[in-house]
Order: sequence, then C-alpha cells, then structure tokens
Amino acid sequence: MSRESSSNGNCDSLVQFTNMRIDEEGGDGDVDVDEEEAPVGLGFVEKPEHEWSLLRHLFPSKAGGTPAWLDPINLPSDKSYLCDICGEPLRFLLQAYAPLTDKESTFHRTLFVFICPSMSCLLQDQHEQWKHHPDKGSRSIKVFRCQLPRNNQFYSSEAPKNNGSDKPLGTSAPLCSWCGTWKGDKICSNCKTARYCSKIHQTIHWSSDHKGQCRSLEGSKDTAPKADWPEYEIINEDESEFNTEESTTNEDGNPLITEYDPEFDVKMPELRKALLTTDNEDEGDTKTWESFRKRIALAPDQVLRYSRHVDSKPLWPMLSGQPSRHEIPKCTSCGSDRAFEFQILPQLLYYMDVKNDTNSLDWATIVVYTCEASCDGSFAYQEEFAWNIEYIFGGWSMIVNR
Repeated sequence: MSRESSSNGNCDSLVQFTNMRIDEEGGDGDVDVDEEEAPVGLGFVEKPEHEWSLLRHLFPSKAGGTPAWLDPINLPSDKSYLCDICGEPLRFLLQAYAPLTDKESTFHRTLFVFICPSMSCLLQDQHEQWKHHPDKGSRSIKVFRCQLPRNNQFYSSEAPKNNGSDKPLGTSAPLCSWCGTWKGDKICSNCKTARYCSKIHQTIHWSSDHKGQCRSLEGSKDTAPKADWPEYEIINEDESEFNTEESTTNEDGNPLITEYDPEFDVKMPELRKALLTTDNEDEGDTKTWESFRKRIALAPDQVLRYSRHVDSKPLWPMLSGQPSRHEIPKCTSCGSDRAFEFQILPQLLYYMDVKNDTNSLDWATIVVYTCEASCDGSFAYQEEFAWNIEYIFGGWSMIVNR
C-alpha cells in the first residue's frame, strides 16, 4: 500500500511474494551490491487518517499503540509474553499484515513484534544470541505469527468497505487495563473491573491512578491503557519507486546519507552522525556500511524493509555480526527452515519518542525470520525469530562473545 493510496484501506499486504525460501548456498553474510536484488517494500509511518483505520478487522500494519490482534481470543500466554531476562511483560512495537496467496490458511496473516523497553535487556539478548545456540537464549525481542483462512469465526469473508461501517464478528479477550496488550486474566479484587496481565502491571497501575479511581469504577469501564508508544499506520512504497540514480556522494566523493535536511537532523542526530561518519578499519565492514548508507539515503525516513522472496536478504549495516545459516533456528513447530521476511530500522525510535541518551532503547537493525512454510502449527500465535544488532550512542557496537 503506497503512501498516496493509504486511504484506500488496509486489506493489502505490506508486500506479497510467493515461493519463498532462503538461498540454498551461502549465508546472509555474503554481500554483493552489484548483483540483481529481490524487490523490497519500504515501510513508513503516518498518523492514521481515521480513528477506525487501525482496528483489527481492517487488518492494519501499524507501529506503537496496542496490537490489533488477528486472532482476538487465543493470545500468547504462559511466559511467552514476558521478557526472558527481566520477567516483565513485553511492549508492542509493530505489526505487519502480510498474507500469502499460496495456501488457504494464510489468507490473513500478521506478524507481531514485541520488545522489552530496557536497553540492558536488549544488550543481554544480543549477548545470549551470540553466546548460546539462538533457540536456547533468553530473549527480550519476540515475534509472533498469526494466520487465518478466509472463512473464519472472527471476520467476514468479504473485503472491508473501509468507510467506518465495518465490524468484526464475535468478541475478543479482555485485555490488561494498564498495557492494553496482553490478556487480562487477573481481576482487581476491589472494583472487579480493572484487569491485568501480570502482578507487575497491576502494581504500576495502582500506584499511577487506579488507587484513586478504583471505588468509582465498580461496574464501569476503566481508563484507557497507559503503557504504550505513539500509534502510527505503516504504509508501503516499493523501493524501486525511489530514484536509485540519486547522488549519494558530495563533490569530494564522500558518501552522504542524503542532501542536507534540517528536519532529519532534529529527528535522528546520532543516527545521522553515525551514517555520515566512516571510522571502520575492516574492509568488509566498510563495504557493507557504504552499501547500507547509500540504500537508506534513498528514503531516510523508512522504518521497515520487507522482502519475503527467494533471493531476499537483509540490508546489514556491518558485515560482522551477521548470523550464519545454522544460527537461524528452524521452525519449532514443523522443523522447516526460517527465511528472512523483514527488518526494522532505528528510525522508528524517533517516532516512538524514545530518548536519545546512553541508557535509552536503541538498535542498528532487528531482522525477522519466519517459517518458510508458514505452517499452521499448534498455537494461534507461532513464535518466530529475530536477530538484533545494537546501536550504541556514538557508534555501532556489537558484543562479540562466541
């Protein structure tokens, strides 16, 4: 869905490809910028045009706010919704609606990404993914895939009208009154109205404002969720639509991320500083870094890159830190290989109003791999795999502890 046509509805995939798999030979670390590359869809964030634009029955791609759960009943449970490191509930980052046309059960298909807002947990996550076998490491980033056939109990088989009149079928699970994200299995014993996904969120909500509202809420609706980031719609443009001949060097031949843009400087000063500065002694890293900068320069406000195609590979900022094939665990449900599907760029942090300091959440890229068979599995939400490379204030940094 292009930026110009985003008002036409949310029923199209961010990008759709069929017959997907990773190349049989070589890993993601093989970089050749001159070879023909797979098509890429770029995701950009915009404020939704209507209040109803991001409701679940319109199948949105979105960032921030609360998730528009595809299956609104059978949400991730047990400990799957918790950060494996600190034990707190994960925060919703984004979701991408990406149906596949090659099987009936993927007529609707959405990928959900959650992250712990603690930078120390994210650093430990990376330490774990490199030190141990990835599928045994503790994770602070989790990805869930949900898919439904056209005929299902939650949505009409007809395409939504996208005029504000569309309604979902049935009901949805009650959600946490604090985060609005996870299932609210715990009920306030006092007002019997507020619900929580965890003791942690109940305690935070009580200290925040529920203590003063609790008695008056008996039998009424609680206040809106508090623990979320600003909400945006993710809209798509093909990377090919951008001028690939645009110069990415200055008159001295030095690479630039873009022509001078004061607004972009305000948005991401440290990102721009890093992208405009080359201080890398490794030849392979330098080549990869230059390729990364030139590609990002074509659309510097992109927050997501999507390409589930046979030849698809992530756009890596550095050669070091890329996973080998055996470091991408197979699907835990069917045993199939996982293939690259999309990656999240650090530009999203600006739109999430994340502070720009040494202790704030940050990353260079988060790369999402999904079951190449997109199997149905035994759970409504199948956990997939994310590989992250961190961006540390003042420069790119990897914790190498193999």
